[in-house]
Amino acid sequence: MIDFSTLGQRILAGQPATRDEALAVLTASDAQTFAIVDAASQLRRHFFGNKIKVNYLVNLKSGLCPEDCSYCSQRLGSEADILKYTWIKQDEAIKQAQYGIAGGASRVCMVASGKGPTDRDVERVSKMVEGLKDENPHIEVCACMGILKDGQAQRLKDAGVDAYNHNLNTSEDHYKDICTTHSFEDRVNTVHKAQDAGLSACSGLIVGMGESDEQLVDAIFSLKNLEGDSIPVNFLMPFDGTPLAGTWELTPMRCLRILAAVRLVAPEKELRMAGGREMHLRSLQPLALHVVNSLFLGDYLTSEGQSALEDLTMIRDGGFEVLGAEGRDLVAEHQEFVKAHGVNLAEETGAGSTPCGSAPGSGCGGCGSAGACGPEPAATPTVTPVEIGIAEADASAGVVLRKRGVGTQTAPNA
Repeated sequence: MIDFSTLGQRILAGQPATRDEALAVLTASDAQTFAIVDAASQLRRHFFGNKIKVNYLVNLKSGLCPEDCSYCSQRLGSEADILKYTWIKQDEAIKQAQYGIAGGASRVCMVASGKGPTDRDVERVSKMVEGLKDENPHIEVCACMGILKDGQAQRLKDAGVDAYNHNLNTSEDHYKDICTTHSFEDRVNTVHKAQDAGLSACSGLIVGMGESDEQLVDAIFSLKNLEGDSIPVNFLMPFDGTPLAGTWELTPMRCLRILAAVRLVAPEKELRMAGGREMHLRSLQPLALHVVNSLFLGDYLTSEGQSALEDLTMIRDGGFEVLGAEGRDLVAEHQEFVKAHGVNLAEETGAGSTPCGSAPGSGCGGCGSAGACGPEPAATPTVTPVEIGIAEADASAGVVLRKRGVGTQTAPNA
């Protein structure tokens, strides 16, 4: 039996975890999980101290994607009742990003659906980024637009984009089981194009899609070999109207082991608990902060997350600080903001509604943008205060679809 404490100390001393050790972490018992979390926590503290990086998603273009990724609510043929809209305007993109920045985000992730961008799409997003950076030069921007063509990564870099997200999602030999309209190799090549242009690579996983433990180990080591800078781990949201509807393979303890396995294999990388954390980690989210050092604030691309206030309170109560907001009381700032805008704080934290965990997300790293389609979103001249607590989940799926924020006339969860 592996002594996980000794494993953590050995990795800290510079001896990497092996594939067999990663597999042992994934297959460990629930009783062993807290020793695994402790070992992973040593590495997290060594490389990142008590800091949490807060990221914020802006969905620039939603739905109507021509790809057939089986996990995705925006896929070809999806019957999920998500928001569908074509490109939002530059001013709207910047306004939406400002919500997350005010909430403590140091990175804004600008995402658009589709297989990959046209040059016109890249130019459109480049102008958005230039405008955002003019007003917020200290903010990092990560773009997520799908499979890139030659020269597109460089244009994004020139506009001020700092990072590019394109998830591998799963292992190479499992990829054909979740998508047939592009390949695992296409995704790897896009990550390399981003890196060649000097962009920081963000590439991660979606777990709970029928992969074996061995395939998950393969995927984790593929990400390590990519030499990216951040690894988001998404937990499958089984949206109604998609091929993986009704797929439930994860428990909170298994989710902890998956996060710990990634930390032990790639100890120095930014590790983000991303979409689906509320549903699958549930009450163990605060414990997961001792393994990860990054999260998304508020809602996701097409689904709701727990309230921003709950996220910020969870970070504070765990003894962590938001990176870039040291010395600020973000919880108090948020409370003052929602009070000033007429939001009931008891409702905003979900009191009297479904428990934390019934509202999932989809995570950064879906697709990209292949061109404008669908109706233009309604203009949002007036932002209506919103009760930011989690709505009741659909009884059969447990996925709460996003109906606020960008693409609506309702204030976002930030």
